[in-house]
Amino acid sequence: MPSNTRVRDLAAATPTTRDRYIDLLRVASLGTVVLGHWLMAAVTVDADGSAKVGNLLAVEPGLQLVTWVLQIMPVFFFVGGFSHALSYRSLARKADGPAYAAFLRARLQRLLRPTMVFIAVWGAGALAVQLLGGDGPLTGVAARLVAQPLWFIGIYLAMVAFTPPLLRLHERYGWGAFAALVAAAAGVDVLRFAAGVPFVEFLNFAFVWLAVHQLGFLRADGRLGAPAVPAALAVAGLASAAALVVFGPYPLSMVGMPGEKISNMSPPTAALLCHGMWLVGAVELLRGPGTRLVTRPRVWRAVIAANGVAMTAFLWHLTAMLGVYGALLALDVPLSAAASAAWWAQAPLRIAAAAVVTAVLVAVFRTVEQPAAKSPTAQPATAQPAIARPARRVSGPVAALGVTLALFGVLGLSMVGFGGLLEGHTAMLVAVRVTAPAAVVMAAVGWLLVEAAAPRRPRPGGGATAGPAPMATSGED
Repeated sequence: MPSNTRVRDLAAATPTTRDRYIDLLRVASLGTVVLGHWLMAAVTVDADGSAKVGNLLAVEPGLQLVTWVLQIMPVFFFVGGFSHALSYRSLARKADGPAYAAFLRARLQRLLRPTMVFIAVWGAGALAVQLLGGDGPLTGVAARLVAQPLWFIGIYLAMVAFTPPLLRLHERYGWGAFAALVAAAAGVDVLRFAAGVPFVEFLNFAFVWLAVHQLGFLRADGRLGAPAVPAALAVAGLASAAALVVFGPYPLSMVGMPGEKISNMSPPTAALLCHGMWLVGAVELLRGPGTRLVTRPRVWRAVIAANGVAMTAFLWHLTAMLGVYGALLALDVPLSAAASAAWWAQAPLRIAAAAVVTAVLVAVFRTVEQPAAKSPTAQPATAQPAIARPARRVSGPVAALGVTLALFGVLGLSMVGFGGLLEGHTAMLVAVRVTAPAAVVMAAVGWLLVEAAAPRRPRPGGGATAGPAPMATSGED
């Protein structure tokens, strides 16, 4: 995590106009996802010694109702919409020319860099295990599972890429733009379930999550401020989600379940969109007490510290959890049956151990997400005046191509995993088969294009630089 001194300096420098509640929501939503993954994982060992990772919610279906509170990812995307609106408008005011490429790089720098390091480390490790034949009971399942959360990165990339055009639609139509996305998501489900149109359901990866993202634009413009608005959003969303589950083809769980024919998550459904509406309304109704909580100095410093490493922790938390289970298997510690009394008794210890391992991984990799601040170098008194070279031109089309490749690469890798890198294992991404090597190449090339497309700030007497931005802790960076 960032040093205590740096956190205190950032806390002291926080402007009074900053919306600290947004920062709190970001940390809370990612933290809930991490805790949920640690709790739901149920590892069992077959007679042949191979391990399987099941889902607690499949063992205890009655617990699936808790996903209506703990499936908190829509809140993170809502926060993203708020952040992206403020960031793009700020850049557009300052930019000398098109701001699109600069916006992409500014928003994706702290997202893609830790992601690409994660992919490189896991890809190299999985390849080494495969070449050296060091297969263990959890190796195969780990290589597949650790990549699954990358779907979130892929969706977030799409949100960043679509922010400028959707923000323009929002500024022109307001609630109408959100309503159009909701209608599009509902229309996709009608075509999917009533007409049986193939592959149409994949459109809801865009319509559902972008609709939630659009609510963040409305929040940025103060259109969710009156208590009646979030209350109506929460009631309408909860009632609609319940009706769709009771009377429609939608499952109860708002997270994916193993073996289910229909998932609310992959691809997203109208029921998940209604669930997102209810959650956004609920957190907005809690804005008052949440804001008062985060104004406390200790709480705010904790939020700053957590935000500084949130993406690194998210990327590595499943690695930590599977590492804990791997250690238990290596020590021949018997694993209790999922949802048994012994399993519940051991859960706090497993979660605490996973948290410790995650903290170690964060300490190793956090500088990729949050580079250390560089001290300015003093110029000699005799130095000659330097001539500032002009910044390189921004290339919007190159940036758009880069984010598209990164998007499909990361999504593809989330589906195929790191296993079988040499065997050519494939997974279906929309209507196209994708392999792990192809996904890695697409993600890497896309990241490099985004980095290359953005302008470099001129520096005296030399070429342009792209030094790290100051540590950001909110959507207002």
